[in-house]
Amino acid sequence: MTQEKAVVLLSGGLDSATSLAIAQAKGLQCHTLSFNYGQRHNAELKAAQRVAEFARVTEHKVVILDPAAFSGSALTDMHIDVPEQESLGIPITYVPARNTIFLAYALGWAEVLGAEHIYIGVNAVDYSGYPDCRPEFIKAFEAMANLATKVAVEGRPIKIETPLIHLTKGEIIRQGTELGVDYSLTVSCYQADADGRACAKCDSCRLRKKGFDEAVIADPTRYI
Repeated sequence: MTQEKAVVLLSGGLDSATSLAIAQAKGLQCHTLSFNYGQRHNAELKAAQRVAEFARVTEHKVVILDPAAFSGSALTDMHIDVPEQESLGIPITYVPARNTIFLAYALGWAEVLGAEHIYIGVNAVDYSGYPDCRPEFIKAFEAMANLATKVAVEGRPIKIETPLIHLTKGEIIRQGTELGVDYSLTVSCYQADADGRACAKCDSCRLRKKGFDEAVIADPTRYI
């Protein structure tokens, strides 16, 4: 039988590395996809490359996007400070339409590859209030994807897989650890330095540390 394929969105962070490990554990041939969209640092892209190499994926691709399309976020605009305190509502680290755009690229590549699955490490439990991490968004995108693609119209629908969406950070880390994920390769910090060391202050760092504490697993993160 032909091995089924998956396109896995790989940011270089903890969640996407775990999502990749889950896809591989299901026996899927994995093609990983990262994006250079003008984010504050390239440490996460380096981390994505490390994770892809460690996992021995079939292919790792980096797509370069025009950063002007993502202005107005603390993750893409150096004039906006990354908040170091918890905030109410949708935070300034939200990047406009990011997951919609990323999934659209993944959808196109999946159709070219003949991949039946797209994996994305979104999470609706321990997350920062981003609207494009909700189950409702994923369900709507999958419905659109299967109206818009030739393969789906011909009876081969593409499934958007979100294996982490209902897990806490601690549960994600425990599952990834069982699957052999090396979290020391990953970078989650919104404002990591050039060496990939984390600030320990931003929302992403707080969630990551909370997850390792909850999982009762030693945190391998390198901090500034």
